[in-house]
Amino acid sequence: MKVLINGCFGGFGLSDEAFEKLLDRKGIAWEKQEGKFGGIDYFHAGHVGSNDHYLYDRNLIENRADPDLIAIFEEMGHLTNGSYSRLKIVEVPDDVEWEVDEYDGNEWVAEKHRTWE
Repeated sequence: MKVLINGCFGGFGLSDEAFEKLLDRKGIAWEKQEGKFGGIDYFHAGHVGSNDHYLYDRNLIENRADPDLIAIFEEMGHLTNGSYSRLKIVEVPDDVEWEVDEYDGNEWVAEKHRTWE
C-alpha cells in the first residue's frame, strides 16, 4: 500500500494546484477567493465567504492512502508540496495496520500497536 507523508520539518500540506486537483477528483464543486490572512481560501461553489462551507484541506487529506491523493502526487511530483512540506510515498505491506506519526511536522509511518495508561 502506498502512503503519502511529509519528509521534512514543517508539516504536511498540498500546493494550491494539488488541492484543486483533489477537489476536482472528489467531484466537489468549489470556488476560491483571496484569504483574509494571505493565501487562498476555498469554499463550496456558491458559498464564497461562508464559514459553514469552507473547504478544509485537512478533512480531505486525512486518509494518506487515498488513491486520488496518491495519483495526484505521482502525477505532479514535487509540485504537490505545500509551503512547508516535502511529500513522499512510503510503501507499507497490505496486511499491516498503520498510522502516521510525526515530530514537528516530520512524519513517518508506524505499525499500530496497543497502549494503556
